[in-house]
Amino acid sequence: MVSLPFYYSIVGCSERDLNNSSMKLNNYKRNSTMTSTQQRAALQRQIWQIANDVRGAVDGWDFKQYVLGSLFYRFISENFASYIEGGDDSINYAELSDEIITPEIKDDAIKTKGYFIYPSQLFANIAKDANNNDSLNTDLAAIFAAIEASASGYDSEDDIKGLFADFDTTSNRLGHTVADKNKRLAAVLKGVAGLDFGDFEGNQIDLFGDAYEFLISNYAANAGKSGGEFFTPQHVSRLIARLAMHGQTSVNKIYDPACGSGSLLLQAKKHFDAHVIEDGFFGQEINHTTYNLARMNMFLHNINYDKFNIQLGNTLTDPHFGDEKPFDAIVSNPPYSVKWVGSDDPTLINDDRFAPAGVLAPKSKADFAFVLHALHYLSGKGRAAIVCFPGIFYRGGAEKKIRQYLVDNNYVETVISLAPNLFYGTTIAVNILVLSKHKTDTNTQFIDASGEAFFKKETNNNVMLDAHIERIMAMFDSKDDVEHVAKSVTVEKIEENDYNLSVSSYVAPKDTREKIDITRLNAELKTTVAKIDQLRADIDAIVAEIEGSKS
Repeated sequence: MVSLPFYYSIVGCSERDLNNSSMKLNNYKRNSTMTSTQQRAALQRQIWQIANDVRGAVDGWDFKQYVLGSLFYRFISENFASYIEGGDDSINYAELSDEIITPEIKDDAIKTKGYFIYPSQLFANIAKDANNNDSLNTDLAAIFAAIEASASGYDSEDDIKGLFADFDTTSNRLGHTVADKNKRLAAVLKGVAGLDFGDFEGNQIDLFGDAYEFLISNYAANAGKSGGEFFTPQHVSRLIARLAMHGQTSVNKIYDPACGSGSLLLQAKKHFDAHVIEDGFFGQEINHTTYNLARMNMFLHNINYDKFNIQLGNTLTDPHFGDEKPFDAIVSNPPYSVKWVGSDDPTLINDDRFAPAGVLAPKSKADFAFVLHALHYLSGKGRAAIVCFPGIFYRGGAEKKIRQYLVDNNYVETVISLAPNLFYGTTIAVNILVLSKHKTDTNTQFIDASGEAFFKKETNNNVMLDAHIERIMAMFDSKDDVEHVAKSVTVEKIEENDYNLSVSSYVAPKDTREKIDITRLNAELKTTVAKIDQLRADIDAIVAEIEGSKS
């Protein structure tokens, strides 16, 4: 931990200088009368209000980077200031002069935190005078560039580089004049500055991360298909993380080959003690903006740069981490049925990831390419839990051959069908494929978790509550058969069924149709027919009587 008093003694700063420093700002004190749940709900309402009010005519999807970026800027500023102050209430880093920062202080801080922020560059100081700063947009651009440049030549360089690339303060999305840009930027900064995260040393680390994920999830929900491509809802992420980590008291590291904004990786952190994941969090993402979101998300959940490694690139054709030890836990929600180069690249069939199956995933449907990639990176003690499009479990051709490879080599532990409308941008009922290299038998488990006992209906999307997740995990753990819900099937049965891995092929749904008593129904029909015949006879008699009276 850096201690400024220690460095002051080196540079000859007097004790009186320390005593003259103001006490830490208390702008963000927690309201002690509110519960953490109430505070979180209030905070989320405020932050979404800012996101909507400030953006004006700018599309919410385009504007998200400015709100998310401002939140991230505030977090790393307060995180860094708290680190420098070292718990000494006599120090307020925001009020110190940049001039007292020595090369030693800077070097030590970058080695520990991964970046450096001068007092004048802190969020609090920029936000304070934002309304009166005619060069706010260019000042922010310079600060962001300086923060990224501070890591140059250090181990953290790749983790910090380009973090603010999408926070373009000169973009015409903010306005057509400098004054318009500055006005909107100031409004965002002021709004984020007014959010009550409490004392930095308190719970607010969770609040920062939760607020960030709340924003991302709301943007995803309002962005349609594009939003669902980079964010997995927390309740689904929770189930996937628990499946991948199940039964392991510790894992070397956790990996997501299509990590999006990092939500799946972070669920592993939230639900397991930090020491369980020994070497950190790894991921790869093809979209540059989402790649930056994932790295920011790591910092916001207080995962230091040396505990995560998020890489940019195409996982299928340019995979990273090939030199790493296999991963004990893999989680993934890859894009459904995306196109890839496949057989157009003749070298891929000899790739260690795909060669064992003897066939490549179809060019128009890369789903099984992601599955085989994950399997290759999985350790002998680990599990991979992968969200999959249902079609890959029953279609023929290359996909059938890959299923046969997976089943014959005993890699498929469980296939779980989920309820429809759980994800943003799609209403389809997806499946989770659980792969393992340490199965104790050759059976494959199938779980039908698509019924109303496994989700709660809400206005826009269905959700899985903790009780639903616990129900699925209990069945996954026991492998017991549950009528109409869970079934363990022998490899011979799957082979007889042409290697079909659809849950519906093995778990018969409960017949909810009304049972009909045919004998009773026939009796009722006879009675009804007799009544109709009598009615017709009565009508005929009345008609005959009327006609007779006319004559």
